[in-house]
Amino acid sequence: MAEETQEPARHGGAHAVAAARRHGVSTMFTLSGGHVFPLYDGAVKADPPMRLVDVRHEQTAVFAAEATARLTRAPGLAVVTAGPGVTNAVSAVTSAWFNGSPVVVLGGRAPDYRWGSGGLQELDHPPLLAPVTKRAWTEHQAGAVGTAVDEAFRLAAGPHPGPVFLDFALEALFGDGGAELPAGTAGRGAPAGPDPADVAAIAGLLARASRPVLVLGSDVWLSGAEVAARAAACELRLPVVANGQGRGVLPPGHELLVTRARPVAFGSADLVVVAGTPLDFRLGYGEFGGRDGDGPAQVVHVADSAGQLATHRSLAASAAGDLTAFFTALASAVPAELGRPGAPARPAWTDSWLPRLTAAASQAIAADQALLASGADPIHPMRIYGELARLLDDDAVVIGDGGDFVSYAGKYLEPARPGGWLDPGPYGCLGTGLGYAIGARIARPGSPVVLLLGDGAAGFSLMDADTLVRHRLPVVMICGNNGIWALEKYPMQALYGYDVAADLQPGCRYDEVVRALGGAGETVTRPGDIGPALRRAFGAGVPYLVNVITDPAIAYPRATTGV
Repeated sequence: MAEETQEPARHGGAHAVAAARRHGVSTMFTLSGGHVFPLYDGAVKADPPMRLVDVRHEQTAVFAAEATARLTRAPGLAVVTAGPGVTNAVSAVTSAWFNGSPVVVLGGRAPDYRWGSGGLQELDHPPLLAPVTKRAWTEHQAGAVGTAVDEAFRLAAGPHPGPVFLDFALEALFGDGGAELPAGTAGRGAPAGPDPADVAAIAGLLARASRPVLVLGSDVWLSGAEVAARAAACELRLPVVANGQGRGVLPPGHELLVTRARPVAFGSADLVVVAGTPLDFRLGYGEFGGRDGDGPAQVVHVADSAGQLATHRSLAASAAGDLTAFFTALASAVPAELGRPGAPARPAWTDSWLPRLTAAASQAIAADQALLASGADPIHPMRIYGELARLLDDDAVVIGDGGDFVSYAGKYLEPARPGGWLDPGPYGCLGTGLGYAIGARIARPGSPVVLLLGDGAAGFSLMDADTLVRHRLPVVMICGNNGIWALEKYPMQALYGYDVAADLQPGCRYDEVVRALGGAGETVTRPGDIGPALRRAFGAGVPYLVNVITDPAIAYPRATTGV
């Protein structure tokens, strides 16, 4: 008689991994800690195993998970150990909160049976994370771990997406959760569409407008609405300014893309429809119009959920709900409004406003060319982007982590496709770069990944070049090295006539840091050497940093400081 075998009991960590896998997670980003060993055991013994990517700082783990979420539009997973593991992750979680990124952070926790006795890394984490997550809580029972993780992923992915934090008492992860994995529902439910009356009101405003502008933000990409947004813009012949990951919804050179005419568009518009991004400092807090004697523009705000609609200023109209449904409905509603008795036969803006913006955008692009090819010595930072633009494939992922140096990239590099641009977002947290690069290299294995680093930002996370090396993740890194905190140095001089705490080491060899960690790189001091160095970086097949020494006297001509 054959001996019966009994399925072994499953600890809480295995249940957590199984629940994450149901939500499409294939990679766990982490930094090793004993409180979360069962999560690693669950990942290693899963069928198939879940990939483990261990990093050098917990914030990098969360940034990598966020990059995965922003590029795949599915929740990313980071695992951090108790106490300092969690507190090290707080800034990265906050960035995900501001960016509306669906990230699940699972944390270790001291045991319940010793709670209050001063155990190692004993800290009640959820109160720290509650203000910057959709929910933060603790699971105490091993048998409920899988259900709790399932809930965390559903919360993170639901509108409006955002980070969720869940930690586990030590007993819950190490304890026997039972042989049966709890049932769960993977994926998000169908989002609700906007109120038809709200769409009709916006359509009416557009039909009566003379100088409208459509702003497409990151949530257009994150919610999967880029095709509908592009179709609506083309159907209605609306001039478009792209923001964040909404850049690339209309490709470079598209006749409706007027991002480079932004000052004219925002200054002279009579109606601005902002979809998928907050009315924050990046958009002048939603104050448009008023240029050359024009009156203030009416403002429409469209978001994926009502909680994202602006409340700090009056709106002419608003709509909340599924963005694909919104754009599809708008494309039909505006022609219907134009067909009403007394309405113009076609949009008024197509005769003079759109050509005016198109011409302004073309003039701005033409005016850039001299500096993009600048032979100045020291190197003008724009020359770097003139060289890089010629080498970027359409599917490249470009990551910005810095101040002035990355501001140039945001202005002069126009993504060919939506979703291919990553920057820290409105929270402005430096140090995202290496984590984003790690996540991007895994999420888009067939695409080039380029990380643009200011030399100040490099100091926050460059040690994680070691992670790129250990996990064989080739990334091209370009450091714009001007030896100063330019975003602080020049404003302080303007305010006080001097500056302090704004100088870094001139000519610092950040490339040698990457080389010491097992990658490769070089320093460039002459403009004519930039292109060849970048070509070597793209062809290297290893993490490669091109350290470009730029002119510290060149400051980015920004229009806002965000304060």
